[in-house]
Amino acid sequence: MKGRKKVGDFAITDVQIFQGETGFIKGSLYIAGDRIRTVVPESGEKHDCTAHSSRLPGKYVIPGLIDIHMHGNSGCDFSDGSQEGLHVMGKYLAAHGITSFVPTSMTLPYEKLEAAFRTAAAYRSERPADGAKIVGIHMEGPFFSEKKKGAQNGDFLKHPDAEAFFRLQEGCGHAVCLVDVAPELSGAEEFIRRVSADSRVSVGHTDATYEETVRAFQAGASHVTHLFNAMTPFHHREPGVIGAASENESITAELICDGLHVHPSAVRMAFRLFPGRICLVSDALRCSGMPDGDYEAGGQRITLKNGKARLPDGTLAGAVSNLYEDMVYAMKCGICPKEAILAASLIPAKEAGVENDLGSLEPGKKADFIVCDENWNREQIYLDGIRIR
Repeated sequence: MKGRKKVGDFAITDVQIFQGETGFIKGSLYIAGDRIRTVVPESGEKHDCTAHSSRLPGKYVIPGLIDIHMHGNSGCDFSDGSQEGLHVMGKYLAAHGITSFVPTSMTLPYEKLEAAFRTAAAYRSERPADGAKIVGIHMEGPFFSEKKKGAQNGDFLKHPDAEAFFRLQEGCGHAVCLVDVAPELSGAEEFIRRVSADSRVSVGHTDATYEETVRAFQAGASHVTHLFNAMTPFHHREPGVIGAASENESITAELICDGLHVHPSAVRMAFRLFPGRICLVSDALRCSGMPDGDYEAGGQRITLKNGKARLPDGTLAGAVSNLYEDMVYAMKCGICPKEAILAASLIPAKEAGVENDLGSLEPGKKADFIVCDENWNREQIYLDGIRIR
């Protein structure tokens, strides 16, 4: 990692510390190097700190967020295959409290995906000290339904191809941790059976029926891409993907909570249908953090105007907010802070397979965390035990 500073031991005291299902406890957070040393409740035994401590009464400490579905920001897109672009994206994310991410590809030719995937693998060793960690790759497409392709480029859609997936996986050092597929496509079940032993498989951009989705889950799929968006809507006689996923307690569902993709009532419904199984994602495009204007996504022109990114035909193309903003918006929709924070930290960490290292404030885990005020305004951000904001 480039530009790494020496990390010392320190403590943040007299704060409200997020402890997962327990919620917040008042106490102190002790850091040793780039790891969490221990969390001590207010009534617990104090520890010596060789460097310094900061007393921050009234402040809240939450884990660094993890975005497992984001395409870009700051004018850059993962699918560009640019190492410099990834560095720009990573710095933007870390500065906003998203300390880890899973860059997500678009539906493109295999050679473009291969080039992009290589840059993600290289970024892990070249990551700047103030850049968010890459903890995997999300392959969104090209195994999608034409009818539900959304903003994905229909020119590059393909039927599920396990051999193509494994070639791409081999080329990036097995960094792909999530791959999407429409279950109704020919060969989808066989694809899921083979690939799910290597990577988490998600149902997405699909016109699948309830029965087709159930078979996909039985074959090994365990995730749903941006719930409600680009899938069969729920109907009481044809519950589709939503019905099949909600009743299967092993399935986790993504939710874009930007105030545009999903109505507040549907946000509340999602958290009720999938208790402890909602994973907030941004689905952010390269125009995230950028002014209004014309941009590109997956070889298609998109226009950003008044906070909405659309294709020329008016199709909503993706999101422009970031995951931290989405988490706070979920709270404004009525989701309790505990559930919203878990949906943006530990739950995505589990989906990316990094929950032993990231996603919660537990001894031994990486010291990636955010200090907030009572209104969830970010005041300090730490990455690997170093304050970057």
